[in-house]
Amino acid sequence: MAVEAKSVSKTKPVGKTSPREVLERAKAEGVEVVDVRFIDLPGTWQHFSLPIGELEVDSFKDGLGFDGSSIRGFQSIDESDMLLMPDPDSATIDPVLSHKTLFLICDVVDPISGEPYSRDARFIAKKAEEHLRRTGIAEISYWGPEAEFYLFNSLRFDQNAHSGYYYIDSEEGIWNSGKNSEPNMAFRPRHKEGYFPVPPTDKLQDLRSEIMLKLIEAGVRVEVQHHEVGTAGQAEIDMRFDSLTKMGDKMMVFKYVIKNVAAQHGYVATFMPKPLFQDNGSGMHVHQSLWKDGANLFADAKGYAGLSQTAVYYIGGLLKHAAALLAICAPTTNSYRRLVPGYEAPSTSSTRSATARPASGSRCTRPTRRRSGSSSDHRTRRPTHTSRSRPASWPASTASSTRSSRRSLSTRTSTS
Repeated sequence: MAVEAKSVSKTKPVGKTSPREVLERAKAEGVEVVDVRFIDLPGTWQHFSLPIGELEVDSFKDGLGFDGSSIRGFQSIDESDMLLMPDPDSATIDPVLSHKTLFLICDVVDPISGEPYSRDARFIAKKAEEHLRRTGIAEISYWGPEAEFYLFNSLRFDQNAHSGYYYIDSEEGIWNSGKNSEPNMAFRPRHKEGYFPVPPTDKLQDLRSEIMLKLIEAGVRVEVQHHEVGTAGQAEIDMRFDSLTKMGDKMMVFKYVIKNVAAQHGYVATFMPKPLFQDNGSGMHVHQSLWKDGANLFADAKGYAGLSQTAVYYIGGLLKHAAALLAICAPTTNSYRRLVPGYEAPSTSSTRSATARPASGSRCTRPTRRRSGSSSDHRTRRPTHTSRSRPASWPASTASSTRSSRRSLSTRTSTS
């Protein structure tokens, strides 16, 4: 994850969209279907849909019921009734479905007490933001993920009584250089050489561009898209920073759009940390910063690498609690298969793969924290990702800010 400092006013206005405005917008846009979405304990988006006529203003106050016993990690069968409370500020026209659909991201609540559900990752993120404000340390934190993923043409796997295997194929995979079942158009990146030649070697430029434009259509601001180091279609798309809960929502939209646009074009997208042997795995750099009274708390022109003592303590906290955080941030065994030398993953004390490091870019200096993999919900795994020595993301209004105000921390995890 990368922790970043941005030179903008750090007190963002609270969203004021009303339920009635959501309904008016839906009518104006010709919406046919309303899709309500929430996140389960392992971090998968769940949903169900209503005809637009069934969504009323009172739905935002009374909630929409569902069976919590059928959701992984939620309720037992005797306490299965749960409610979803749609967030009006999350109302978004779905950019990938054929029927005009408005989706709403929901909070999960107990139908008896009306209290937020303790296992709802969105509630956990909101609690974390409130805790930060209560401590007086900072008013807000910002998070800017740079998620890597692969786009394969085929992904087969099985484990049964007589066999166990996985088989990955990609039109762009270097192993297809000798394929002779049809005309071979060549031009494929070799292992670790995908960063980042132009087409025709990069065969996925148009697909990534379409994904990028669909993300923007869904309200996710994108800063850059490019091929990554791995052969066989490794990619990266970087989002503009936002506050914790909002970025958690955007990260779910991000994965949803990528997987659906890829499927529509005959590809399968995977955020699995290490799908290929002897090539780079997928990580997620997450730039992070703490702000108070419009000031970047990680910046100190006189500090080591331009970092304040607060930033140094922040790094120390990540290191001290690393073992506990990894249970959430990197819960799958595949995450740790990345941890071998030569693939830009944490394995040695070198500056490219150390757990924490100060990194320099044209517009920021940041310590980089690298962890293994991440297969759980993006909110409860926030502190995980790798940062390269490239500039962090900055708002347009930072052009006149001083270098000392642009210090950030960066950590890395694997995505899934």
